[in-house]
Amino acid sequence: MRARRAVLALLLAATAFTVTAASPASAATSTFSAVADTYVQNDTAGTNYGTSAQVVVDNSPVRRTFLRFTVSGVSGTITSARLRLHTISGNSGSPSGGTWSAASNTTWSETGTTWANQPAIDGGALGSIGSVSASGWYEVDVTSVVTGNGTFGFAGTSSNSDGAYFDTRESGATGPQLVVTTGATEPSADPVLVGAGDIADSGSGDSATATLLDGIDGTVFTTGDNVYENGTASEFSTYYAPTWGRHLSRTYPSPGNHDYNTSGATGYYTYFGARAGPSGRGYYSYDLGNWHIVALNSNISMTATSAQTQWLRSDLAASTKPCTLAYWHHPLFTSGANHAPSTSTRPLYQALYDNNADVAIWGHNHQYERFAPTNPSGAVDTTRGLRTWVAGMGGAGHYSFGTIQPHSEARNSSTYGVLKLTLHSTSYDWQFIPVAGQTYTDSGTGACH
Repeated sequence: MRARRAVLALLLAATAFTVTAASPASAATSTFSAVADTYVQNDTAGTNYGTSAQVVVDNSPVRRTFLRFTVSGVSGTITSARLRLHTISGNSGSPSGGTWSAASNTTWSETGTTWANQPAIDGGALGSIGSVSASGWYEVDVTSVVTGNGTFGFAGTSSNSDGAYFDTRESGATGPQLVVTTGATEPSADPVLVGAGDIADSGSGDSATATLLDGIDGTVFTTGDNVYENGTASEFSTYYAPTWGRHLSRTYPSPGNHDYNTSGATGYYTYFGARAGPSGRGYYSYDLGNWHIVALNSNISMTATSAQTQWLRSDLAASTKPCTLAYWHHPLFTSGANHAPSTSTRPLYQALYDNNADVAIWGHNHQYERFAPTNPSGAVDTTRGLRTWVAGMGGAGHYSFGTIQPHSEARNSSTYGVLKLTLHSTSYDWQFIPVAGQTYTDSGTGACH
């Protein structure tokens, strides 16, 4: 099969990688704050908690949360609706953020509801939140319920005796939110992978790119330096959580050198938890449709005999998927003035090349750059070479370009945005999507080997 794909790639070489102009999908996103929130508790059946600064889902004692939102002024078809909740600070977290359901009763009183008179939880379960940590955003897809303007009720329960605590509307900006998107990209039957690196700091770039993600369904990746300057737990809470953190439940990250400015990248591994892969090692893999996806760690040993490279070769050999994509932080090829090419990553690239991988994406330099398909030495190879990107435009301050490296095909150092890849069965489409108010775009199509 691989030989047949190689022949196909040769036949398509003249046309498969043509760059075409494209405009970003038109999408409008509105965020609504809860108009009422409270919880009830079975061992205090007559007590109302409507003015509390927290709502709780728990099973010992049993505590249930009720939320109400009013959606107004929305026109067009709603393509996405997400319930967003922020865990309180100073709490140890919980193994379960609860199961969230629709509730048809939207007339309950915030200051009068108790365990004894609580509304029925009569809608179907919409989704569950897994493990949560303090000061983080978490979300549930509620698109099936929020279909237009109106008032909507939701309820949260938990079967875990270690409760999860969330901020209420009394908390201000971290209170419950309902994020509604209309006019997003036309749905595709094929999976979407979207993301960037070099993301969250005290500026506004990360907020703008997070807003792009609000309107794009799919799996989110990061190419490291998720937060600045030192990857501390406080920085993740302050900068990443309020922006890209609202997409945590669909994010598969990789770490960068700034994440490792905190010893052992403990802020990174604590914040992302199981989403960062097993054992805090920073490398792992997963599948999306016909694609095998590998997240790697360029902050630890990458020699040909390292544990990571040996794992990578075994992982790739075991994959049955016809297409492969990998991402990590330090780029093997880059024209950035701030950081030179990281040749220490070549063993990872060599392993990918040897196993007929198709795409590699990096960060580190705060800019966007796309290279032609190349072999590990940097020579163009349209038969087996990987197409590569530097996607460091997630929100941190931009870097300039230096000497333009061979086979660099597209570049931008002034526009924040995300790289969106639509993963077809034997090919892929790419699109650079700029933030609102900026216009640079880049798009095209490539074939798997």
